[in-house]
Amino acid sequence: MFKKILIANRGEIACRVIKTAKKMGIATVAVYSDADRDARHVELADESVFIGPAPSRESYLVADKIIQACKATGAEAVHPGYGFLSENEEFAKRVEEEGIVFIGPKHYSIAAMGDKIASKKLAGEAQVNTIPGYNDVIETPERAVQIAKDIGYPVMIKASAGGGGKGLRVAFDDRSAFEGFTACRNEARNSFGDDRVFIEKFVESPRHIEIQVLGDAHGNVVYLHERECSIQRRHQKVIEEAPSPFISDATRKAMGEQAVALAKAVKYQSAGTVEFVVGKDQSFYFLEMNTRLQVEHPVTESITGIDLVEQMIRVAAGEKLPFTQAQIPRKGWAIECRINAEDPFRNFLPSTGRLVRYLPPPTTMEAAMPVPQGGGVRVDTGVYEGGEIPMHYDSMIAKLIVHGLDRDDAIAKMREALNGFVIRGVSSNIPFQAALLAHPKFVAGDFNTGFIAEHYAQGFRAEDVPHDDPDFLVVLAAAANRRYRERAAGISGQLAGHRAVVGDEFVVVVKGERGEHRHVPVGIRGERGTEFVIDGRSYVVESDWRFGGIRAQGSCNGRPFTAQVERHGLWIRVEHNGRRIDAQVMSARAAELLRMMPFKAPPDMSRFLLSPMPGLLADVAVKPGQTVQAGERLAVIEAMKMENILTAAQDGTVAEVLAGKGESLAVDQPILRFA
Repeated sequence: MFKKILIANRGEIACRVIKTAKKMGIATVAVYSDADRDARHVELADESVFIGPAPSRESYLVADKIIQACKATGAEAVHPGYGFLSENEEFAKRVEEEGIVFIGPKHYSIAAMGDKIASKKLAGEAQVNTIPGYNDVIETPERAVQIAKDIGYPVMIKASAGGGGKGLRVAFDDRSAFEGFTACRNEARNSFGDDRVFIEKFVESPRHIEIQVLGDAHGNVVYLHERECSIQRRHQKVIEEAPSPFISDATRKAMGEQAVALAKAVKYQSAGTVEFVVGKDQSFYFLEMNTRLQVEHPVTESITGIDLVEQMIRVAAGEKLPFTQAQIPRKGWAIECRINAEDPFRNFLPSTGRLVRYLPPPTTMEAAMPVPQGGGVRVDTGVYEGGEIPMHYDSMIAKLIVHGLDRDDAIAKMREALNGFVIRGVSSNIPFQAALLAHPKFVAGDFNTGFIAEHYAQGFRAEDVPHDDPDFLVVLAAAANRRYRERAAGISGQLAGHRAVVGDEFVVVVKGERGEHRHVPVGIRGERGTEFVIDGRSYVVESDWRFGGIRAQGSCNGRPFTAQVERHGLWIRVEHNGRRIDAQVMSARAAELLRMMPFKAPPDMSRFLLSPMPGLLADVAVKPGQTVQAGERLAVIEAMKMENILTAAQDGTVAEVLAGKGESLAVDQPILRFA
């Protein structure tokens, strides 16, 4: 077994690998860029090596620097994590040539499977079901349009070296095929250094289900059941679960056996994932093979009890798999939510900055440790309170994983865990995750990869978050205010006639976007003021919430709850099950006077093109005096490895360009002014 390994990655996955290495008694080496000097993975590792500037192409993607770091520290093996160099055959080959063990598949397996064009041909030879398409390299956008027309719309345009939703577009007509091909090539070149693109038929109403495989150097290959990954936004997975609520045992076995056949065809050693698109009749087709550890591997670990990182290390050290196919268990149900630094109420635009508060929910499961009998909650992360979410890398803050006795139990555990996940300083997608988990079709297991596009076609709005009892949030605001009033009343030395009075009748004013506040009369009863009455309904609340805290746990009418309550000036903000309100609690007279206050509208910024996110202004496509039409390209912003094109909302004339190419932009910073 190795004495020391280097992790050629950062963030959450680097921390995850370190945990297993520590369990196995293996020393670890971290690498870091300028942006990651104070990162958590650097702190957790036994030693660390600086490898360059913040942009990944100058640090984490430079093979020479990784190999030099291995030699300098005496690391015998390198774990690539996912992303960066994890599926780079040249890197794997060079590492092996330098006498360092690559903790992953052999370079020839990566070459065969990492290239999506070659892998589809190989899958066909191995008698694995494949989707119709054009698998040779396409040189021009005009040729891409012709091929798309021949296959028949809709088509999927994919970068051959792509992954993680980058270098991928769905085209429904000639224009989107032309633009999608160009965008895919650019993203692929920037993210992977390989701009080859291919096209295949887009299967409508599909499910995305993947099979986890594990092979060793002795010819043994097994599959560790499946993961359901159909809940996606822009081809980026949002929620993953294991097993799938859709496929039958017969389909599971057939998919697993095909995945194993494909892995054996390329002499696969290590953990890998064979992805399939599955039709509603349970017909399935090979999509691609990811020759690395997947982001969503924890759900498989939860239902099987097998540490996949440990198995990768043991296989790389030449050990045989310690179990056969028949010995792999499938217990309970696991769900993973990706907690990303993005604002769901602003079209999921990236949100970078400092984590002012970071308080994950209480955990009962831990990576690299046995799964508790009754399941529980696990958080895999690479961040800490006070740390930065940099713009140079992906937007993941953490992975929240739960394991339950069955699917309903897992959903209930996940909703409660999301309620208790406190993130401040950057926006997160937690409200969106909560809404998805409460959606009747998700709960019923009735969804496909188009679920989010279908149900949130106009984007995600606060009113899209369902709630069993919205008045419960009003009660929590009233309960918090009651605590403040009691504290104020207890202050000594108050002037006679001017003492703070607790009172038992209030109006909770729930803030509306345009001054259309909702007024809710609340009566407070009980010896300790724990009973709140709204419109004849009684809520008896017991809570551990304290001043200055955010997470509140307790019971309401005997039922346990977890929520978030905090004060913002005169307003009290309450969050529960993805729903959020801002409320003021005041006397009936004060509420009556508030109704008379005029609404101050925000300034009109319709004549400006504002940056919707923090990022780098990669291009400005127009000049002062230029006339533009609705839909025309205006600027391109790069943020978190994604290229975001800003287009004109309506016809107009550019009066002034306010920001230059290469400039770092803040949220809502003006880029252009229209005449």
